[in-house]
Amino acid sequence: MRAPILRKDRKDVVAELRAELKKPGIVVVPGVYDVITALLAQSMGFKAGYVSGAAVTASLGLPDLGIVTMDEMVRVVRYIASSVDMPLIVDIDTGYGEALNVVRAVVEFERAGAAGVQIEDQVLPKKCGHLSGKALVSPDEMAKKIKAAVEARRNPDFVIVARTDARGVAGFDDAVERARLYLEVGADVIFPEALESEQEFAEFARRVKAPLLANMTEFGKSPLIPAKRLEEYGYKFVIFPVTLLRVALGAVRDALRTIAELGTQEPLVPRMLTRKELYELIGYYDYEDFDKKIAEEVDRRLAVKLRPDKVHGQDN
Repeated sequence: MRAPILRKDRKDVVAELRAELKKPGIVVVPGVYDVITALLAQSMGFKAGYVSGAAVTASLGLPDLGIVTMDEMVRVVRYIASSVDMPLIVDIDTGYGEALNVVRAVVEFERAGAAGVQIEDQVLPKKCGHLSGKALVSPDEMAKKIKAAVEARRNPDFVIVARTDARGVAGFDDAVERARLYLEVGADVIFPEALESEQEFAEFARRVKAPLLANMTEFGKSPLIPAKRLEEYGYKFVIFPVTLLRVALGAVRDALRTIAELGTQEPLVPRMLTRKELYELIGYYDYEDFDKKIAEEVDRRLAVKLRPDKVHGQDN
């Protein structure tokens, strides 16, 4: 009998994510920002989750300007990784500093249960990749961070994603050249941020021969391209970093408006997860069964120990 929190052996999620790099087809990766969204994504059959810095930061009521600390992000990842068995790619912004800070970050996120991390080539304070006014570190400084990340990982399958924000700062060609350099120093996946047309996505894939990650965030500079088409261009991953948070907040706002106007939640009930569905998602019944079995086992042992024939050494 095992406690529900240990109800199944942990899969090797790092090896699982690494294996995806060698398989055909694109991996659709929703952005998850807490345990419950990760559990729901896993229950829907997604192969991986993306822990978005923007989504986690927004969930704390903060802007995506590099304000959240490494320790805060590690804590979120540890909670999620201990609750799901799907690989997690974690957004670690600029690596929280220079190359030595990146070493510390990779060690901590690997220990927390991530299967890979994503590092970007902005300077601090960083901005959302789809906003104007970004600034970049030099290509060699970013290359040092990537090399540091590669050397720091204890598991060679741990995936290093290098993001370049160069398209919106220095132009498309610079983004391509940076991507090639990042690959040379050991990046496993290249993430070209904020490409501005479907043609640019196709051209980037033609010029950079590597596993590529596309960002299909809403309200940004990139068009919303279906995963199947990105797969045809040669992309390995497509992330939806803030989609679940935005949809959830929209639904919460609608619910609050309904309650404020009507004084009842009754019209909202058909849109809710039922109590049973929520309990199944979080494993409630496993905990209840475990508690019952523990109580029965202890009661049985106590009953045997306290039987009169055992106390007096008699058989009836």
